[in-house]
Amino acid sequence: MIKKYIFLVLLFPSIYFAQEEKYPVFDACKDAEIQSLKDCFYAQTREVFFAEFKTPAIAKQEGFTGTANTIFAVTAEGEFKLIYVNTPFDEIRDEVKRAFKAFTKITPAWYNDHAIEMKFELPIKFPLTNDSDVVVDNTTLEIKKESLIEVVAKKRIADSTFLEHSSKLNIPFTHRSYVDYEFALHKAKGTHTASKPYTYNDISTYYDLTKEKKKFLKPEKETWLGKKVWNEHLIQVKKDDYWLTVDVLFDVQMGKDNSDVDYTFNNSRIVNVNGEIGNNFSFSTTYAESQGRFAEYVNSFVTNNAANVRPKNSEGLVPGRGKTKGFKEDSHDYPVAEGYLAYTPNKYMQFQFGNGKNFIGDGYRSFILSDVSSPTTYLKMKLDIWKIQYTNIWMWNTEPSLSSISDPNEHARKYVAAHYLSVNITDKLNLGFFESAISAGENGMDAGFLNPLIFYRSLEFNRGEDSGNALIGLTGKYKLNDNVSLYSQLVIDEFSVGNFSDMSDWKHKFAYQLGVKYFDAFKVENLFLQLEYNRARPYTFAHKSPILNYGNYSQPLGHLWGANFWEAIAIARYKKDRWSGSAKIILGKKGFDLEDQAISYGGDIYQSYEDRLSDTGIEVAQGNTANVFIADVQANYLINPSTNTSLFAGLSYRDFSSDSVLTSYPSGSNIWFSVGVRADLFNWYFDF
Repeated sequence: MIKKYIFLVLLFPSIYFAQEEKYPVFDACKDAEIQSLKDCFYAQTREVFFAEFKTPAIAKQEGFTGTANTIFAVTAEGEFKLIYVNTPFDEIRDEVKRAFKAFTKITPAWYNDHAIEMKFELPIKFPLTNDSDVVVDNTTLEIKKESLIEVVAKKRIADSTFLEHSSKLNIPFTHRSYVDYEFALHKAKGTHTASKPYTYNDISTYYDLTKEKKKFLKPEKETWLGKKVWNEHLIQVKKDDYWLTVDVLFDVQMGKDNSDVDYTFNNSRIVNVNGEIGNNFSFSTTYAESQGRFAEYVNSFVTNNAANVRPKNSEGLVPGRGKTKGFKEDSHDYPVAEGYLAYTPNKYMQFQFGNGKNFIGDGYRSFILSDVSSPTTYLKMKLDIWKIQYTNIWMWNTEPSLSSISDPNEHARKYVAAHYLSVNITDKLNLGFFESAISAGENGMDAGFLNPLIFYRSLEFNRGEDSGNALIGLTGKYKLNDNVSLYSQLVIDEFSVGNFSDMSDWKHKFAYQLGVKYFDAFKVENLFLQLEYNRARPYTFAHKSPILNYGNYSQPLGHLWGANFWEAIAIARYKKDRWSGSAKIILGKKGFDLEDQAISYGGDIYQSYEDRLSDTGIEVAQGNTANVFIADVQANYLINPSTNTSLFAGLSYRDFSSDSVLTSYPSGSNIWFSVGVRADLFNWYFDF
């Protein structure tokens, strides 16, 4: 019996150490004790890598400050395998690949008497104190090891779920999700924040999306359904020179308002496909088949839209989505398709062609270009170099309320060309210069408007007064400190210089915006506050020929309310872990037309200004004046970080009172509660 005990005592250490996880071993570490193998592996990895790695010239020239997170593995065969490099510079990525070729084969990691693959993270912080000295700043060269379970689970996720993070694809634009990106850009120098949507490549320099989303992964979800619901894309294909992801997403919600509507609902089934081919071509497409019934005031807008803007051959217009046909009783069926192809020839430029939305501005609203109308065909060129960012957008818009000259059953087309030049005057001050031109005709867009450098205002003037319409604008942004930014917009449709003293002249057609953003407000992490004031003079954005107004698909290209109004907005957003919430209050006054008169009071941009009330005595909110108050609260719980799918609940209160009856905008108070599951791919705007 004693012999048996002695045998067990001698055997136990062998069993214990055989099952203990053992780090990979360099030849220089073979004589180290097993407890020291970890430190020795880290030290040797640092020494080999940073002896070879040299900071690329581009990083020095542009004064790059940030972290290039490098994920690598030591395989079960003892070979170093580079998995992923998160950096906006191809030169840094190429240099990391080159440096990793210096590693020779070593003894692999060991677990339970078997060689295993072990994955590590090497954050490379710029600027390096000394490219070759690995002792100067050990914090710069820290290597983090993940546990074996995390390696197995998260490697699978990193290889599939987060492929888009190093791509040139657009990050879907929603005000809620963009707070983090704007704060990261705000804290950095030499950034531009107005032209949206951002691309993953734009943001990766300043904000580590992968790190943020890793916090919400659930490696313990081992069933196929559990992985797809909580962590992964539905379908993922990855090869050396291309990748593809496919998701089936949902916007399913149900609610009730205080009207006679039985209940409200939205049921959207969405197919979303993203991918990249090589280093230059990216693509994305989204198709949504939707049915819905909304709060009473939204349904009134959809079905009773004014005759001059209601889409022909349809049963209404769902705001921001497009025309609809009837579905069952008092509901709407509205399919929407979006997609684009992106070509990125170098690190300074990108071209996109597709059908979708764009936004230019730093506010919740924008007079320059907003995302409140339906998706439209566009071609975009963006140049980001030195202190400037230059955005050109050409749009082929549709006006379903107007008939084409050649075919009365075909919707009329219009063409919009826009320039936006953003210049960083100092590290704190940014100015933007905007101009756009609108033209119409059966022969397509005038080739002159395709010139990305020409002044559209001059071109429009030389083509003739009735051949088009042009607007100019100015934006400003000032970083008050690391947490506060001030922003503004001014858009001029027309201004009577000869009658400057009389601001009631109808030709003074302009709109402006003033706002402030406060990130990590009052030193509370992830608390965001925003105040904004918008004001638009009557007849701004309109034209004597409605086809030449600044609109698309029967809605404004600028502010949701059109013109002839003032509006004040207060927004608060907060998030913690998977939970996030927001509160919004809107107070405003808008002037509508009187429904029993054929006179334009300047609020409807689809009404010809030839029918204006008068030439002088023009005031904001004139006509059928309506007072608007809106309060809205939302709560969200993140389900899947890869698709931004969340559970949500919302409660809104809207009080609308006009001097006389408006068919499309019924007076009264509306309380609307809704809950559901949705993937955040775009902004809903029901605050009108």
